[in-house]
Amino acid sequence: MSAAVGDGNATATRVLGLDPGSRHTGFGIVDFTGPDARYVASGAISTNGEDFPERLQIIFEQVRRLIAQFTPAEIAIERVFVHRNADSALKLGQARGAALCGAFAGAVQVFEYSPREIKLAVVGSGNADKIQVQHMVRALLSLKARVNADAADALAVALCHAHGRSLRRLLSAR
Repeated sequence: MSAAVGDGNATATRVLGLDPGSRHTGFGIVDFTGPDARYVASGAISTNGEDFPERLQIIFEQVRRLIAQFTPAEIAIERVFVHRNADSALKLGQARGAALCGAFAGAVQVFEYSPREIKLAVVGSGNADKIQVQHMVRALLSLKARVNADAADALAVALCHAHGRSLRRLLSAR
């Protein structure tokens, strides 16, 4: 699956970035043509008020819908980090699993990045806070409007993946 976007010889690679959460799973879709990034869409899959298994089903179904609607060529997802609260970490891991299962339905290659890798690629510091990530996402994608934290994190995952794609391409050319 790939999304051909652009003019003539330039073909963009569409990337779906996912920032899993048990209440809000952020998503961001970006088209990359070489080093250039173009914002396509972003938002959050909200699952408030449902029992946990129903929330997981919503995440799964909504990720499948995003893939059907936007036909990304690649998916980038944030890895789970260990919380101090074991219950929160387990719920986050299950939400991530639901998002991954939805991604697998699209037969698209999936790439994983740690929160530190994402912040380092987008902000330049692995210890950046959410406000810094939001600011850099807006700057890198030339967005005028504010982007909510979940969507900004997902767009950051997609941008991190793009940086990694460029580096992998350069290394394979050698």
